[in-house]
Amino acid sequence: MPLEKHHKWMIGSFSSIIIIFIITSSILTYTLFTRQEIIQRDMIKEIIQIQSEINEITTNLLTTKNEITSINSELGTMDEEFDLLKASASEDFSGIIEDAIKAVVTIRTNSGQGTGFIVDKEGYLVTNAHVLADPLGKLSDPINILTYDGSSREGLFIGYDADFDIALLKISGEFEKLKLTNSNDIQIGEKVIAIGNPLGLQFSVSEGIVSAVHREGLNGKDAYIQTDAALNPGNSGGPLINKEGKVIGINNFKIGSGENLGFALESNYIEEIVNQIGQQILNKTIV
Repeated sequence: MPLEKHHKWMIGSFSSIIIIFIITSSILTYTLFTRQEIIQRDMIKEIIQIQSEINEITTNLLTTKNEITSINSELGTMDEEFDLLKASASEDFSGIIEDAIKAVVTIRTNSGQGTGFIVDKEGYLVTNAHVLADPLGKLSDPINILTYDGSSREGLFIGYDADFDIALLKISGEFEKLKLTNSNDIQIGEKVIAIGNPLGLQFSVSEGIVSAVHREGLNGKDAYIQTDAALNPGNSGGPLINKEGKVIGINNFKIGSGENLGFALESNYIEEIVNQIGQQILNKTIV
């Protein structure tokens, strides 16, 4: 049956509405999709920008940290150089002594007392062998070690060299140590300090200069520094220290009939002998 005219109009109108709806929906969908894409792109740009700023801040923080570390290092170096300058000018040895004296010890036995100094952070220390001997030349026992912090420890005897009057001991714990310098670099006239326990006065310090090097000792060896730094009974085994706070010798003996005639075994001999004892007894190098 043929459609009436108004039916055709209704169908056409409905079809037009459907087509318009589809077109509108497509436009809206495209618009929404495009806008979402733009928003996502903008968000990604923002994230990248924020990440870049974070990276820049991190880099600046690391740079600042490194600069602070560098400044602290430079300040530490300046302090050391200032101490060295003061010591060189003989204005003040206090900065050098303050550090060095922490590694010096008092050694007490049944027959007397002397001085020693720590050469390894594990507690290995050096002194004169005669400090440990009784009047008959036998090793005194026990050996009591008094450290700078006031604590007392039993000293373990490792070994000795009778010719150069050097003994190696050990105490338990971890300690500040003194470094040995090359005694071939010692200059006549340079300022030095001796740290020891003269006449029982613990951790006493005396100042002087190097009067001569390679002096002949009681053993006939040209291995001794002559110094006018005051040395007295109880200084034996203590360190002779230069303006850098390093050991150039171990105080050994003085000529009693003369004034300011003290002698210290040069540091290169100390290092050689201590390491020989370490290798023979412990199978290890000490310094």
